[in-house]
Amino acid sequence: MLYLIGLGLSDETDITVKGLDIVRKASRVYLESYTAILLVEKSILEQYYGREVIVADREMVESSSDEILRDAQNVDVAFLVVGDPFGATTHTDLVLRARDLKIPVSTIPNASIMSAIGATGLQLYNFGQTVSMVFFTDNWKPASFYDRIRENRNIGLHTLVLLDIKVKEQSLENMARGRKIYEPPRYMTVGQCAQQMLEIEQIKKEEGEGMDGVYGEESLAIGAARVGGKTEKFVSGTLKQLCDADEELGGPLHSLVLLGKRTHELESDYVRDYAIDKDGWDKIWKRDYDSKQ
Repeated sequence: MLYLIGLGLSDETDITVKGLDIVRKASRVYLESYTAILLVEKSILEQYYGREVIVADREMVESSSDEILRDAQNVDVAFLVVGDPFGATTHTDLVLRARDLKIPVSTIPNASIMSAIGATGLQLYNFGQTVSMVFFTDNWKPASFYDRIRENRNIGLHTLVLLDIKVKEQSLENMARGRKIYEPPRYMTVGQCAQQMLEIEQIKKEEGEGMDGVYGEESLAIGAARVGGKTEKFVSGTLKQLCDADEELGGPLHSLVLLGKRTHELESDYVRDYAIDKDGWDKIWKRDYDSKQ
């Protein structure tokens, strides 16, 4: 059987008891290593599990899945995923390939950023569509997230923004020359995300697509770092304030939440506790976000 096992968000101890039992008995154990990362090294996982862990990068999962699925009709193969197994569409594709090969599949769920973001103090049923933010380049600034955020804001819902990570990525030159040379890992920060969002908002306004303003410098938001970990950190404020909040948030991984217009008073009171400017937070929330208006 192929087992897709969620690892949770922080360290080696977040795996479920059921998942750990399967890992220790499986014939092979793979760790998906590019849609997210744990906050500990692979060697620590191996020591805790008592097993060798094979790192499965993007190339292996998307192009060499036959190796992962090899002989899984006859032996147990564990595929470890940071967070929950179905937090990325890549893993759905792996299941479909296993089905085509008549390989049984079982899923062991775990906490993901989609549920753990409730630690911000915002109510999960007040969230709309989740969007992703990728690193911009000089000539590539995708804005597919923009309309989804507009839809969320039109009905007053919060938006969780997942931030880009680049692990084992090649430069365009090395890719073109077929050289297996990889760039250092990069992890987008809340400050970078906020700056890119404001940049896209300005572009949309200049193009005449965002005259009503989907968000702006005074839009309230929350920066989240290492959610679920021992050093979990939240900072709230305006998008403009969060552009400069990286030092306070610390290292990766980061996420960002845009507040919806229907933010409840209890939500605002909770989030205010870690606001950069508490008085400023109160003023903007009462003016623009009070759900009783």
